[in-house]
Formats: sequence, C-alpha cells, structure tokens
Amino acid sequence: MRKGSPNFIGENLKEIREARALNQTTLAKLIGVTRQSISQYEKNNKTPSHDVLLKMSGTLRVPLLFFFQNRYQIPDNSLVFFRSLSAATKSSRLQAKRKLFWVISCVEYLRNFIDFPSVNYPDFGTPNDPSNLTFKEIEKIAKETRRHWGLSNGPISNVVWLLENNGGVVCKQELHKQKLDAFSHLNADDFTPYYVLITDKASAVRLRFDAAHELGHIVLHRAISPINFKNKATFKLIERQANYFAAAFLLPEETFSNDVLVPSLNLFRSIKPKWKVSIAAMIKRMRNLKLISEEREKRLFTNLSRRGWKTREPLDDQLVYEKPRLLQRAFEIILESSIVSRDDLINNLGIHLDDLEKVVGLSDFFDIEGNIIRFPNMRIHNED
Repeated sequence: MRKGSPNFIGENLKEIREARALNQTTLAKLIGVTRQSISQYEKNNKTPSHDVLLKMSGTLRVPLLFFFQNRYQIPDNSLVFFRSLSAATKSSRLQAKRKLFWVISCVEYLRNFIDFPSVNYPDFGTPNDPSNLTFKEIEKIAKETRRHWGLSNGPISNVVWLLENNGGVVCKQELHKQKLDAFSHLNADDFTPYYVLITDKASAVRLRFDAAHELGHIVLHRAISPINFKNKATFKLIERQANYFAAAFLLPEETFSNDVLVPSLNLFRSIKPKWKVSIAAMIKRMRNLKLISEEREKRLFTNLSRRGWKTREPLDDQLVYEKPRLLQRAFEIILESSIVSRDDLINNLGIHLDDLEKVVGLSDFFDIEGNIIRFPNMRIHNED
C-alpha cells in the first residue's frame, strides 16, 4: 500500500496544475517539495502527505476532494480546434483545453438533472482530408446549414443562441492570452459541439464571427483526424475554410449582394448594424464572391487603415454582445429548485467558485456571499 494519501489520483494533480498554467518546478517551489516529487505524484508512483495535500489544495484553489475524484478524462483522440499551433501558444492551449473539459464535466453533471436541447447539427459527410473540400462546396454547405435550421437568407438575429438552441454548448471566457482565440470541440461520446469564445479585446461582431468560424469547424471538419490536424499546411487550410464558411453563413450571397451594389466604406458602415459583421469581413466576402476586383479590395483596405478602422471599426463600442444563456439557466434551475446545494455543487464539480463563474462563463452569477443572482427571463430550449 502506498504511504501518504490512499486513493490519491495523480492525473487530477496534473489536470489542475496545467489548468493553472504551472510547470512542475514552479508548483514544487510553491508547496515546498521537489520537482521529482511532483512528477512522482502525477505518475501515481507515490502520494503526498496530508500536510503537502493541504498545501496543494490551498495553492491550486481546489477542494481536497478534487484529488480523489474520478474525473472526466481527455480522450486520446480528442480534437480541439485552436487558431494557432505555434510553440508560443502551447502552454495556453494546454491550459485552455483543461478548462474546456471542465465545461464538459459540468454539462455531464448537469445532465443528471436537466434535459438539454437535442443535438440538431447537420452532417454532410465531409471528407477526412480537407484538401478534397472546395470553396464552392463550402458555399453550398453554409447555405444548406441555414436551410437545415429553417433560416431565411436575411441576417441571423443571434448566432450564439442559434448554436445553443440546436444542442451546442457555448461559454465565454477571459483567458488573458493575446495569441489564443476562440476554439471548439466536438465531443466524440455524444456529438455535442462545445464552443469557447474569448472575450479579451473582442468586439461584438468579432465574437459573432468567431462563433460562426467555430461552427464551420464543427460542420466541415468533424471527420478530420488529430494527426492530420497537426500538419501545418492542413491547419492553415482548415482555418481558411472555416473563415470562408463563417462569411458565407453570416452573409448569404443572394441577399448580401443586393445590399452592396455600389460598395464603399460608408455603405459598409451603414449596413453593419443590420448584418452584425465587421466592415473588413464584408470587404473580404465581396472579393470571394467576385463582386469586386482584387485591386478594388486593396483600395478599400487601404482606406480602411487610413481612417484608423483597421484595429477598431465604427460601432464596435455600440453593438451588443451575444451572451450564452443555456448553462446559466441550467445552473439556475438546479440551485433555485434546491436539487443540490451550492456547496454540494462545488464539491461534486471539484472546482473553485471563481472557476465555475469564469470557466463556464457565469459572469456575476453569484453574489459576494455565494448566493445565486436570479435571471427570471432565462429559459433553456426545451423547458416546459
């Protein structure tokens, strides 16, 4: 029998260490042990003493129970669609991936009490090799996705709610990592799509386009293998494809083209509140549809920069952010109905209250004493 803390699970220590963006050396210094000890704990070769366990709990901000739970594990073939595969974002991706699976754990727990909307995402049988997918086909798939959800060819009122109403799980997080953008994941167990939208420095139209971009990955790239995803050329291609899908999904050719018969920056500015898409994205969409020449595209982008609109466009500070509501409503239901207490909820999930708010996107959900703040107008999709 191992000495120290029987039933300690080393993988759980690794999970929370990576979620806190700490390497083994840094954590060892914080709790007063050697790096080798941390390595041994994580490999289950030995377990920490009770005193060390208490230091771990306090330093990593998790309840003691966390280290002994059978927690949701990341499948080996798990594919998360990140925007960058550079070495500079490796630790950020790892941290974000750990927190993404906290969201999945929360949903798996909530499903014990709440009926979530059924997954209603189209499957077009797209190829596992994205190089066999043409942009003409992507244009058609974007149109068919709209048709599948019964949408007209006009502007989509709320992309985030659309994703949620059809069985997707959306949350917004602040990761404070400038090189890390929105990302998504299709759960191989039940095919539930998960979307994490990063709010750091993002405008309402940027988050909306990010959501459509990640939808593109879910619809277009569900068959791609993790090995192919790591190929740089393939990675760049699927990013281009997701961007193309997002533009085609948000700006249908038939109706959008009628709004831009005489393109100009002032015209784009005037229709931006209608389509809720950036001026830059509208220019790019026009070029993809061959409504303007390459030279005209360059002039429009030059003038965009000249006006100072490259980093911040007009109306970016006025258009309203689309906020996820599904998870917030689910937590509200089980807490208000006293199905479980707040303390039991935190213990069962194994994460700190701050993490629950930040990771799942429950901004200002609890007050300073940990009581739930009510949102009576929030409803999940299939609630009676």
